[in-house]
Amino acid sequence: MQEVKLILFIALGFAPFAGIIAFIITYQEYAKHLVDKRRVLRISLRAALVTFVFFLVIPAFFFWLFFVVLGAKL
Repeated sequence: MQEVKLILFIALGFAPFAGIIAFIITYQEYAKHLVDKRRVLRISLRAALVTFVFFLVIPAFFFWLFFVVLGAKL
């Protein structure tokens, strides 16, 4: 059970950070090429949301794969 708490702690700690970084990078790059700032904001928010969800789902998937399916033990 301790592994689950550690994985969730790491995922919840790094997923928002990854989302913020994805938003900043995407916004700066699209702002150089597109005129419509509302569209740039929408694209950047979508990239941030996808990155956030990705970094939440991947640790849960690997936990499920290694500990539930393969029966690994720490």
